[in-house]
Amino acid sequence: MSRVAVVGGGPAGMLAAAEASRAGHTVCLYEKNEKLGKKLFITGKGRCNLTNDAEMAEFFTNIPRNPKFLYSALYGFTNADIVELVSGEGVPTKVERGGRVFPVSDHSSDVLKALASYLNKSGAEVALNCAVKEIRRLGEGFEIVSANGTRIFDAVVLCTGGASYPTTGSTGDGYSFARTLGHTVTQIKPSLIPLATEEEWPRALMGLSLKNVTLRAYQRGKLVFEELGEMLFTHFGVSGPLVLSASSHMADEPRGAVLEIDLKPALSEEELDRRVLRDFEKNNKKQFQNALNELLPAKLIPVAVELSGIAPNTGISEINRTQRTNFVRLLKGLTLHVKEALPVEYAIITRGGINVKEINASTLESKLVKNLYFAGEVLDVDAYTGGFNLQIAYSTGVLVGRSIR
Repeated sequence: MSRVAVVGGGPAGMLAAAEASRAGHTVCLYEKNEKLGKKLFITGKGRCNLTNDAEMAEFFTNIPRNPKFLYSALYGFTNADIVELVSGEGVPTKVERGGRVFPVSDHSSDVLKALASYLNKSGAEVALNCAVKEIRRLGEGFEIVSANGTRIFDAVVLCTGGASYPTTGSTGDGYSFARTLGHTVTQIKPSLIPLATEEEWPRALMGLSLKNVTLRAYQRGKLVFEELGEMLFTHFGVSGPLVLSASSHMADEPRGAVLEIDLKPALSEEELDRRVLRDFEKNNKKQFQNALNELLPAKLIPVAVELSGIAPNTGISEINRTQRTNFVRLLKGLTLHVKEALPVEYAIITRGGINVKEINASTLESKLVKNLYFAGEVLDVDAYTGGFNLQIAYSTGVLVGRSIR
């Protein structure tokens, strides 16, 4: 049996340490923070969207970056397996819109407690408040220099996360360790990131959430994303699930991308025109600004009126067909221009990481350094929002823990 150091106490590290310990190895899990799973604690706005109940084939369509590399990991430990694991630790789950799986309690702390319980039962040692400063190759083993001193290990697992949310401990340490040991790190960029817009009118809508709208994203005139769901207006632009997913398609160069919001995706332009005409006929004695309450959220009405070019106090009976047609087109394609993505510190996950061509997909062991393994966000893999990225963390962590010799 081997002496194993797992560096990083997020979900990937916790499960890697637990599985390696259960396999009979002597394991020490190093975590620089005062507690495990700090980033997990804030996911899903504190509710923890722990996975997605999609069929496994659908999982891969939600992983735009190196999906084939994850076949062994995701089929080896599935979404059903993590649900079973946390349920076995006393945390029942529920499925919400888009297949998102949450704890019934809506408390991320319960998921964290379940993983911690599973880890503690494995017998692995956990070193909290213990940052790893250096990892040195020592024959076929490793020397770990940490806040607690120096120890020798037969195998090392890097589960240090990416560069997003650095306040949770994801400060890119794993990339430095990997480079020192001879690995290549692909370019690090933010993914699943809110977008700042050239237009300032989203500020007037700050806090407004739109549900059941379709968001389309274009880069250089090419459609790169289209999906139905939910989005949010902010003081800088837009955020929410749809925007975060769209951002992953434009991580290389978000500036200049065009976003189109279809506020009424269930209706064709002709059907919406008939709907608007009915509303206008019903409110034919009102002013334009006062005739849209059944069509749009109250907060959105002043902005839509301004963008329409129709004076707010125009009588409904005075609006001609061309004006109405243009208004309908506005509702079917509310347009925004992306100024920039927020910095990587605000990203939910990081795009880029350890080059997967240098890693054995069946074991997640380095092809360059024997007994060096990787799991979680430190890898150059990322997925859309909806629980897919956390599942990657669990699945890669379990695969590593079961692969160590």
